[in-house]
Amino acid sequence: MAEGEEDLPRDAKIVRSLLKSMGVEEYEPRVIHQFLELWYRYVVDVLTDSQVYSEHAGKQTIDCDDVKLAIQSKVNFSFSQPPPREVLLELARNRNKVPLPKAIPGPGIPLPPEQDTLISTNYQFAIPKKQPAQAMEETEDDEESAEPTSSQEPRTDVPHPTSQRVSFPLTKRSK
Repeated sequence: MAEGEEDLPRDAKIVRSLLKSMGVEEYEPRVIHQFLELWYRYVVDVLTDSQVYSEHAGKQTIDCDDVKLAIQSKVNFSFSQPPPREVLLELARNRNKVPLPKAIPGPGIPLPPEQDTLISTNYQFAIPKKQPAQAMEETEDDEESAEPTSSQEPRTDVPHPTSQRVSFPLTKRSK
């Protein structure tokens, strides 16, 4: 363990002894602090609920019954028990009465429909709006008079919408 174990507070020593009694020999020192935080938070919640129950009953102080009631309400709402075995078996029988769909014979592994998979398309393309006819004519005139170059640069004389777009002509140029 860590050095200075004798300097640990009493609550930390209790957590350490609980871990040791459960057979946990190796753990990070932060584990004790995490258990202490959980422990303190749980105690504060129980005592706060106990105080509410005591005030509701018109008592000036919290007594043992208020604490028991607060703990019982925490257990009932925080920790849920699984349903009884008989209930689970009945649910399983009802579910298993419905036969599975027939497998489609074919090569490979059968996959679910594409809309039910995580590999289906989850985006849409934004189709750019067509430029006005006058702007298109200017663009075509500029392309015809331009000399072919090894690299194309984005046009800066055409007004762009708020998002910046770069366009390149798709027609082949003859040399």
